[in-house]
Amino acid sequence: MYSYLWILLILSVSEGYKILVVFPVPAGSHRNLGDGYVRHLLKAGHEVTYITPFVMENFNPNLRQIHVADNFKAINAQLINIKALMSHQVEMDQDSLFQFSINITKTTLESEAVQKLLNDASEEFDVVIAEWMFNDIYCGFSAVFNCPYIWSFSYEPNFVSLGLLGEATNPAYTANIQLSDVPPFNFWQRTYALWFQVLSNLKQILFYENIEKEFYEKTFTPIVQRRGRNLPPYDELRYNASMVLGSSHVSLGQAIRLPQNYIPIAGYHIDDDTKPLPEDLQRIMENAEHGVIYFSLGSNLKSKDLPENIKNNLLTLFGELNQTVLWKIEQPLPNKPKNVHFLEWAPQHSILGHPNCILFITHGGLLSTTEAVHFGVPFIGIPVFFDQNFNVEQSVQRGIAKKVILTNNIDKDLRVAINEILNDSKYYERINETSFIYHHRPVPPGKELVHWVEHVVRSGGALLHRSPARLVPWYQKMFLDLIALIVVFVFVILQTIKFMSACILRPKVPYKKKIT
Repeated sequence: MYSYLWILLILSVSEGYKILVVFPVPAGSHRNLGDGYVRHLLKAGHEVTYITPFVMENFNPNLRQIHVADNFKAINAQLINIKALMSHQVEMDQDSLFQFSINITKTTLESEAVQKLLNDASEEFDVVIAEWMFNDIYCGFSAVFNCPYIWSFSYEPNFVSLGLLGEATNPAYTANIQLSDVPPFNFWQRTYALWFQVLSNLKQILFYENIEKEFYEKTFTPIVQRRGRNLPPYDELRYNASMVLGSSHVSLGQAIRLPQNYIPIAGYHIDDDTKPLPEDLQRIMENAEHGVIYFSLGSNLKSKDLPENIKNNLLTLFGELNQTVLWKIEQPLPNKPKNVHFLEWAPQHSILGHPNCILFITHGGLLSTTEAVHFGVPFIGIPVFFDQNFNVEQSVQRGIAKKVILTNNIDKDLRVAINEILNDSKYYERINETSFIYHHRPVPPGKELVHWVEHVVRSGGALLHRSPARLVPWYQKMFLDLIALIVVFVFVILQTIKFMSACILRPKVPYKKKIT
């Protein structure tokens, strides 16, 4: 009898869960992050439904893919065009990022495939994992399927991601990933950080939240009502996440206090076993007598969009180096030097993992920064927008990178940076130390990811991990109500003293007897 109960218990514990993974941003880096979740969850035996604009080559019977290919049409290509960004024809600011995210969110939720999923009353999930991208609308999946949800955050923790858990960061000592300033701050940096955070929150409250709330209610109210329930208020559900799983680690960013339900899992997207290089690329790297320099601007920014004079100057620079240069570029250039090789597609992990790769030139995205630290390769950062400036500045401060500004004279500045890193062993010493800290964890990030997803399901939403701060209004967190009470109390006391003093010190009028 007891053995039978034990078998039932083991079967219940090892049972695979039904998990909805929502990563609809049509960008290669975000695809890598979404695919990482799917890969680890499938390996752990769970059933995964994956909302993505890409086709994932996976024949696992536990994977169902829901393609939202129209999301590619929902983005403004100019936002990620280097030439347009350099000439300030477009700005990657808060307004443009919000509009970018709303367009993708609307296109995703209005797609025929997603609507079919949402309106199928037979569909059930144990947990939803959604990538947070500048709005909170995907929390509505949790309301439809009546299950807990987890945010995946693709950046360093900041006042936005931690604010969703009720623990917004303090701008006096915590860097804002949209700025390039790195602590410790001077007076003006602290002041500007505070102003930026206040202004961002005001925009969110006064403008963005109304747009989000309207679309949230329009999309999810009829679906939830058909399932016999009422849609939770947006301002309630958006703060009801069980956890935030962040693509961060203390070796990459800031050592700041984190709530119990923020879990840093940077590097989970990197395969445990680095795949072998294609034969031609393997031969090039093996024969690189002076080492290999790898240059890539990531999956979103395109080297082909650089101004012609910059591309030609870079090609001249690379041709004068002793090292072999691998340049990820989407078009071939004429007059290619013998030591330069163009790659339309680059197996970045395999390149960085090769012992002959001695330097990485990158745009400074968080994934590329993570991979540089993971494989122990110092780098030169050429930041273009959003969090790239912060990632590079943080790495420069740690002694594992150099920063070069994207200007028409970039070839000259890049030459100086390359020579400095290649001729100074401290960069290699520091990257090895940082890589050790990155790898020295109790468990690999992929296993930690699976553990916390399973924990959310088994614990009914990880309620005990949630901070009570999420239920406290901002003015109470700052004790503004107490300060107001003290001000009123002091004012009343002062007025009372003033009145009593006036009564005591008022000159007495002599009494005159009335003559009749």
